[in-house]
Amino acid sequence: MLLYLRLLRESLGFALNALRNNKLRTFLSLLGVTIGIFSIIAVWAAVDSMDRQIKEQLSSVDRNTMYLKRFSFAPSNVPRWKRDQFPDVTYAEYQYLKESVTMADKLAYQIFTSREVVKYNDKSVSDINVVPVSYEFTDIQKLDISNGRFYNEAESVSGTPVIVIGYEVADALFGAVDPVGRKIRMYGQKFTVIGVLNKQGQGSFGENNDTAVFLPVNFLRRKYGDHNDFMTPIIIIKPKDGYTGEEVKAEVAYKLRSYRGIKAGEIDNFMIDILSGFTDFIDDIVFNLNLGGGIIAFFSIIVGGFGIANIMFVSVKERTNLIGVQKALGAKRKFILLQFLFEAIILCVIGGLVGMALVWVIAAVLTKVLDFEFVLSAANIIWGIGISVAIGLVSGIMPAVSASRLDPVEAIRSGM
Repeated sequence: MLLYLRLLRESLGFALNALRNNKLRTFLSLLGVTIGIFSIIAVWAAVDSMDRQIKEQLSSVDRNTMYLKRFSFAPSNVPRWKRDQFPDVTYAEYQYLKESVTMADKLAYQIFTSREVVKYNDKSVSDINVVPVSYEFTDIQKLDISNGRFYNEAESVSGTPVIVIGYEVADALFGAVDPVGRKIRMYGQKFTVIGVLNKQGQGSFGENNDTAVFLPVNFLRRKYGDHNDFMTPIIIIKPKDGYTGEEVKAEVAYKLRSYRGIKAGEIDNFMIDILSGFTDFIDDIVFNLNLGGGIIAFFSIIVGGFGIANIMFVSVKERTNLIGVQKALGAKRKFILLQFLFEAIILCVIGGLVGMALVWVIAAVLTKVLDFEFVLSAANIIWGIGISVAIGLVSGIMPAVSASRLDPVEAIRSGM
């Protein structure tokens, strides 16, 4: 153990001496390792940060939650022209499924619609995301309400003009004034504010509850009916505990086929997407991004490895006389080999640490500038150090072997 510690100490000294005495050469050689480690760790840190944020945003929703609609973003064997002919899900189907699907815990009816302008006295906020949804929505996807409440079943069913507003909407329209109980205008009608959401920030897919408002879906249905080009309805389904998403999906499909009179052998004219399938899709994207980043960075790492190998061959040549003296005094081949191998590893780790330091600095800057938290995780740091050590082993092995095989007499004579 003491021998290895002495080897490490001497190798560190030689590595630092190489940095001091041959600054430009060492800098250029280490640059490849630094760029390689920076590239791969930067990609992994960015992808991990994105993955973490997505998973945090979806953590409030059951992975088995499903979305019933006429379209799907997932791959399908049904031709696009045929899917375009599928009918929208209806409020009547939502009510039917709510009563008949035994495996479902909660169902909510939501409409995707165009953005609107919200006004309060002489103030207005444009490009507001309007979310018309039934009252069960908060039982499926939790909303962080800082003040007031969400609308209840009676208000939802009757389409009462009440509204829950996002943090930025409340701030722009009311400032420091409490919005609850005040009336805002939208769709040419007044809505009573009954709740305000906590600040959330923009999500990974561009959604932002801070600039959203929630209102009873039946208000919009009463005003515009159920068949409009600017309204796309969906039914959100949360399974009961103990049932898998696939089990509930099968029951929903069976009930809706029966309701719509779809005959045996005919395809479904609706789509059901399970959230777990979406998260699996995200996992595949994350894996491919990490793989792609690793392949790109691999070429930089190869260049860095050649640079380190070049430093080590030059180091062997410059210290040929010293190697001969060491061998003449009884140093074994293993001692010489490990000395140069440790030196190569130390140089690579130095380059890797510089690369990871750059990632940390850039991540800290981007986190402050952008509304997104970049994190250099402990796992990425470990991977960075591990890759640096691997580069040192691969690039240092040949110079180390050549040094260990030098004849002591010839080595001493060549240094004279």
